[in-house]
Amino acid sequence: MAMKHDFWSCEEEVRLDRPRVSRRAVLACGMAGLISWMAPTTAISQIAMDPKRSRNDVVVVLFLRGGADGLAMVAPIEDDNYRKSRPTLAMSKADAKPLDSNFALSPQLSMLHKYWEQKQMAIVHACGSGDQTRSHFEAMRAMEQGRNNSNELEGGGWIARHLAVTPGASSPFRAVALESVLPESLTGSTSALAIDSLDQFRLKDRSEAYRRAMTSLYGGPTDVLGRAGKETLAMLKALDAKNPSDSPPENGATYGENGLAQALRQVAYLIRQDIGMEVACVSSYGWDSHVVQAQILGVLLPDLGNALDAFMTDLGPEMKRVTVIVQTEFGRQLYENSGFGTDHGRGGCLFAFGAGVKGGKVYGDWPGLTPEDLDDAGDVRVKNDYRDVFSEVLASRLGNPAVNDVFPGRSGAHLGICG
Repeated sequence: MAMKHDFWSCEEEVRLDRPRVSRRAVLACGMAGLISWMAPTTAISQIAMDPKRSRNDVVVVLFLRGGADGLAMVAPIEDDNYRKSRPTLAMSKADAKPLDSNFALSPQLSMLHKYWEQKQMAIVHACGSGDQTRSHFEAMRAMEQGRNNSNELEGGGWIARHLAVTPGASSPFRAVALESVLPESLTGSTSALAIDSLDQFRLKDRSEAYRRAMTSLYGGPTDVLGRAGKETLAMLKALDAKNPSDSPPENGATYGENGLAQALRQVAYLIRQDIGMEVACVSSYGWDSHVVQAQILGVLLPDLGNALDAFMTDLGPEMKRVTVIVQTEFGRQLYENSGFGTDHGRGGCLFAFGAGVKGGKVYGDWPGLTPEDLDDAGDVRVKNDYRDVFSEVLASRLGNPAVNDVFPGRSGAHLGICG
């Protein structure tokens, strides 16, 4: 089959590289961020210090931004339509890691295959939303707001709604994004925080005189702001005593120097500190592979696999309370274009790892890749709604009894991905 040519570059005005905007002014100036952390009743210092508190479950959401090619990560390896449509990009049968009679894992993600064998990794293919714009901005916005498509948007993120309808400690670390800016999924929550780096989460002036002044300022008031101030100071003191940079990974884990690996290292650190974090958000950028896809994914896929492997190795026994979901806003077209890449598609690939995941299985319906199976633009059809996965995870792992309030208008199909 001849290679199709659509377009080689993405002209959307949406950043698909790591944001450069810094929130250091909020994070490093100490009290400047207190207003966003206010809550009627909080116990942040007790959360940070009380060894008797039971260790809560944590969900880590990793977003592959740019439209990661699901067919390059998990391929229907025996399908002739797949191989004919991708004359240079099709996965090598000899190198691929078999999953079942239909699908195989990319050899560039081979370090994750052991989790499949241990039934700690599950996959949902042909997964996505109802958004058909093939716009990064619209598709990401719909997903992060927990909607079917951009026409249903009402404001606020799906994680923020989860936090609003479930009880939990009002810690500034209840939901954390290792990002320069707060992702849309957390907008609307007063219990969410964006941190570019934990090393920046310090008082700007660390002198003893400044600490005494802040302690005096917030030592007496008993109103909401006063309580938030005292407890935030206690949290800063607790973290200051345990510098993340001086805390080596455990269990022989080795993290790469790329941004994703370092973000997951800091998430692992926060999980071990047990400071009330329930949800962590991390992003990986640059997945928009219109041209020379093999070269682009030749870097991104090993970085992704190695970072996830290091994270799960680092946590070791702690993974019994941690569930990881890897998502993307949409997949790529089946057909390879003339730039040796793939263009924006629809159905993508979602991964789930860790606690509560019934792994070793590709879940959901698979539409097939014949011309009749594809949609009009040549895309893998979306047969499995991403919200069904998140609904199961929220209900099973975070004890949310009101997932219909988190994903309005979605009754949901039970995939059975969580035990």
